[in-house]
Amino acid sequence: MNIAEITIRNAERREFPEVGNLMVEVYSGLDGFPKPSEQPKYYAMLSDVGSLTDKPGVELLVAVTSANNVAGAVVYFADMKYYGSGGTATAETNASGFRLLAVDRQARGMGVGKLLTNECIRKAREKRHRQLIIHTTLAMPTAWKMYEAMDFKRSSDLDFLQGDLQVYGFRLLL
Repeated sequence: MNIAEITIRNAERREFPEVGNLMVEVYSGLDGFPKPSEQPKYYAMLSDVGSLTDKPGVELLVAVTSANNVAGAVVYFADMKYYGSGGTATAETNASGFRLLAVDRQARGMGVGKLLTNECIRKAREKRHRQLIIHTTLAMPTAWKMYEAMDFKRSSDLDFLQGDLQVYGFRLLL
């Protein structure tokens, strides 16, 4: 797979179950991240990730190969009130956000996560928002390093607990 062959687009409704399966596989495979038995509601949401697009301004973006295989996905929020996290993020104004970035095991290390993140940045700028809000955990060191390299800054005011899991907020000023 060549990164130049990857296209970012909105997921088609028929792809929602495949993307949900990818989300569950990626998140349940993270060392130090709660497993489905520990947070069944969270994993039910991941499995049904496509339903988030029923809310205004919510897009499920996919990275697809030239063979039309899903290599990764992310949920973009043009309106933070639909962001759905704990903490104060849903009260942020003049902001976009994204959550649930997942890259297929076979596509890792190729820049798929960065392509998806850059598309969210582009969408936030297109909306003329001043900031892009995200969250990550210590169980996601690759994503954490990528976000910092892309100039996202830690914002402890956005931190929250998801069950026993500490979730850390970041923002990118646009």
